Amino acid sequence: MKTIPEQGRSYEDVLHQLDTFACEDPAYKDGKTWSLVYYKDEEYTHFLGQAHEKFMSANGLNPTAFKSLKRFENDIVAFTAELLHADENAAGCVTSCGTESCMLAVKTYRDYARKTKGIRHPEIIVCETAHVAWFKGAEYFGVKVRTVPVDKDLKIDIAAVRRKINRNTCMLLGSAPEYPHGIIDDIVALGVLGEKYNIPVHVDACVGGYLLPFMVQAGANIPPFDFTVPGVMSMSADIHKYGFAAKGCSCILYRNLDLFRSQCFVHPDWPGGLFASPAFLGTRNGGAYAAAWAAIQANGRQGYVENAKKTMQVAEKFRCMLREIPELEIIGNPLCSLVAYRSKDPYNVNIFAVGDYMQQKGWHIDRLLHPDGLHAMITASHENVLESYFADLREAVDFVKGKPELAMAGEAATYSTVGHIPLKGIVRNTVLDTFSKSYKVSEGMIDLSDPSATSVGKADTLIRKIVMKDIRTPGYAKHLVQGAVAGVTTAATAVAATAAGIAYSAIKKRR
Repeated sequence: MKTIPEQGRSYEDVLHQLDTFACEDPAYKDGKTWSLVYYKDEEYTHFLGQAHEKFMSANGLNPTAFKSLKRFENDIVAFTAELLHADENAAGCVTSCGTESCMLAVKTYRDYARKTKGIRHPEIIVCETAHVAWFKGAEYFGVKVRTVPVDKDLKIDIAAVRRKINRNTCMLLGSAPEYPHGIIDDIVALGVLGEKYNIPVHVDACVGGYLLPFMVQAGANIPPFDFTVPGVMSMSADIHKYGFAAKGCSCILYRNLDLFRSQCFVHPDWPGGLFASPAFLGTRNGGAYAAAWAAIQANGRQGYVENAKKTMQVAEKFRCMLREIPELEIIGNPLCSLVAYRSKDPYNVNIFAVGDYMQQKGWHIDRLLHPDGLHAMITASHENVLESYFADLREAVDFVKGKPELAMAGEAATYSTVGHIPLKGIVRNTVLDTFSKSYKVSEGMIDLSDPSATSVGKADTLIRKIVMKDIRTPGYAKHLVQGAVAGVTTAATAVAATAAGIAYSAIKKRR
């Protein structure tokens, strides 16, 4: 177990070791990452670092103490309001990330519904493609999620939303765009429903908030998605994405102060003094505020418009080059910077095996489920690596083609099986076991390609419970279950759990 050093070390020694820690991280400076990082260049990064450093020790906990930070926050909120066409009645605050912004909206509309409508068990309606932060927020705040499917264009199914609305509905959600496929939901139609049933609509523009408006200014044909749409009562937008601020800066904005009041926390009777907070965090790092303000000042409207133009060009080139690979296809019709693609013949070309091959080439690529696919979050800086990316992608497809067994190797084994197990309880418990254990003091890193990392013992126990439950089942189904139990000791947990799921489904059908 690691221990605190007995004697302090020199700054130079510590900084040198920090550099060594990054050796296995994604090579984002070389354009090798297609998510997580929004990188321009070293000069710009150094500039943000200087801005951050000037206010690194300042604390946004008390806006009456650090007036500089409150000024930054006021300006950032005003800039965002102007960008998203909110008027002078709007109110909002800076948050640490998109997840915090989304979760705050869940909390706000829960409390607002209780206060204004007397709703005791609030519910929100979201699309299956909504960011996972909404499900996380609902779990944290005891709000029920009613999930609706996508329509033929992969947008939120408006008819399904209408059917789900009931007296407990406290919020409707649209995404601009949604993260998995880059599709912009029909915000206008959601706004119509919101107005008709007096239900607030929130637009999750964490990805698009600082890109879509500038794409419009650059001439792109983007459907209405912001406060110009009647019924849209709040929006979230990340400045640390296409606003190119330092990590740790998002913004949530409401159409009026009355809504924002339900987000705030006030405790008037604390021995430590009066306490009021607009968001989740108490201590808030002033460096993130300063860097976000500096980013907006340094880029300016024209800088952001130029970046949007270039991003549009790179994204279109990416889509064109992808269409030239006959084995692959784009998922849906993305209009902005997110592109997801899949295999036309999943058995012959397993897309997750393609992802594994690309990862071995040094590319960091996100995997998708339902449908299975790979994902790219494109920035203007990716222009320099498109040729090498697609050379490796063609090579990956050629290598994987005709080798279905690769679906059971590396990370492909995890994604190819876990995402399709009928028994989702097994998946959740197994992932929870693996993930939580990685935070134990004595544990190391997570390795999705290591079968032992998925807790074989726990899966074995779960599958045996299935066997005991269905001990009187028809012989064929029972044989499948027993095969899964035997296989769990030699195969990856995900594979064994899949076999158990198939067996369980067969048991249910035979009954």
